[in-house]
Amino acid sequence: MSKAGNTRRSFVQTGAAAVAGLGASRAAFPRPATETLALSGGPKTVTFPAARQAEISKWPRYGEEEKKALVELLENNRFYGEIPLLEKEMKDYLNAPYVKAHINGTSALMSMFFGLDLPAGSEIMAPSYTAWATIVPMRFFGYVPIFVDIHPRTACFDLEYAARHLTSRTRAVVPMHTRGLPCDMDHIGAFAKQHGLLVLEDAAQAQGASLQGRPMGTWGGIGVFSFQASKTLPTIEGGMGIYQNREYYERATAFGNYELPETFPQDSSYRKYHDTGFGPKFRIHPLAAALARKQLQTMESRIALLDAQMRKLNDRLVELPGLSVQYCRPDARRVYWAGNLLFLDEAKAGCPKEALIKALRAEGVRISSTTYPEQHKFTIYSEAKWWHHKPDVPEFLPGCAEVNRTSVTMPLFYDEASELIDQYVKAFEKVWAKRSQLARV
Repeated sequence: MSKAGNTRRSFVQTGAAAVAGLGASRAAFPRPATETLALSGGPKTVTFPAARQAEISKWPRYGEEEKKALVELLENNRFYGEIPLLEKEMKDYLNAPYVKAHINGTSALMSMFFGLDLPAGSEIMAPSYTAWATIVPMRFFGYVPIFVDIHPRTACFDLEYAARHLTSRTRAVVPMHTRGLPCDMDHIGAFAKQHGLLVLEDAAQAQGASLQGRPMGTWGGIGVFSFQASKTLPTIEGGMGIYQNREYYERATAFGNYELPETFPQDSSYRKYHDTGFGPKFRIHPLAAALARKQLQTMESRIALLDAQMRKLNDRLVELPGLSVQYCRPDARRVYWAGNLLFLDEAKAGCPKEALIKALRAEGVRISSTTYPEQHKFTIYSEAKWWHHKPDVPEFLPGCAEVNRTSVTMPLFYDEASELIDQYVKAFEKVWAKRSQLARV
C-alpha cells in the first residue's frame, strides 16, 4: 500500500482514539440515573413543538425568488436560455474548464462512462456502498465493475481494499462522496497516477463540499453532481457533468445532447454528429435550470448554517460512549445529505442499538436505524447476460457491513435550532444514564 494510504489509516485511527477519549471523559458525568425514562412512564425530554421541528427539517426549500423565476420563465417563453446561464455560473463557481447540465445525475453518469472511450471488458473500481446509478450504467459500454469496500469510520472508498484488488484490466476508479463527506481524493489520485488509472468522481451527494479548498467534482477527469430534490442544490430533478479536458467534454456531452456538437470547434472529432448525437436526450429541463440558478446563489449560506447546527449537536453527542460521526479531515469541508448520520457501537455503548433507539424515540428524538444498499448484493450483478464479462461479486465486504450495522440517522436542521438541540442532547444523556437497565430488558 502507498505511503499516503498508510498515513490516511493512521489519521483515521488517531481521530477515532480521540473520540473514544472524549467518550470516556463524558461517561463520568451522566445525567442523574434517578430520572425515569419516557419508555417507563416518565416525561418526554423533547417537548419542542412538532410543527416547528418539521419546519426546521423541511427540505428542499423554495422561496419567492424561485417562484418568481419560474413564473417569469413561463410567461416570457425564453425557456432554453436558462441552461447556458446555469452552466456559466456553475463553471465560474467551480473554476472548471467545462461543464454540462443534464436531466439528472444518472444521465450525467451515463455520459461520463461513454466519454471514457475505454475498450469493452475494462474494469472500473467503485464502492459497493453507493446508489445503483454509480455502477449499473457501466454495462451499456461493456465495462465491468470491481466492488470496493468502504472504511467503517468514513463510509467512503477504502483505498487499501482497492489496492489489494487491482488487476491488469483495471482502467479507472470512481469513488463516491458518501453523504457529502469528501473521499481522500489526493491519496486516490496518487494511487491512480502510480497505476495509470483514470480518476472519476460520483459527487452526487457532495455539491458544495471540498478538500484542500478544491471543490468536489473537480478532482477527477470527469465529475458528476445530482440536483435531485434531496441534494444540496435541489431542482427536483437535474444534474451536472464537470470535465477537465475538451475530449471528455465533447464526447460525453455529444452522447445525450444532439444539438450540441454543431457548437464544437471545426476540428472537433464529434462535430459531425450534430443533429443526431448518439441516441439519448439528456438535456436538463429549463425550469430545473432556473431553480438551480436561484439555489446556487444561496447555497453557501445554507451550507454554513446547516453545518453550524449539526456541529452543535454532534460535538456533544460524540462525547457519549459508543457514538461517533463520519470522520472528516481537518482540510476538508463536508456537506450533509439525507439526514444526520451517526455510528452507534453496541459494544462501546454497553446496550443493544435497537433498545437505545426505542428509548430515544420515546423521549421524542426522531432517530432510526439506517442501512444503505450494498450493490454487490443485487441480482443484476450475478447474471452474466447483462455484462461483457460477469463481475466478480464478493461474498462479504466488512466495511459495508460494519457501517450498516452501526448506522443511525436523525433529521438535519436547516434553521437555528439551539433549543431543540439542547433537548436532543438531554434526551441522549438521559437514555445513556439508563443504558445498563435497557440492556437487561
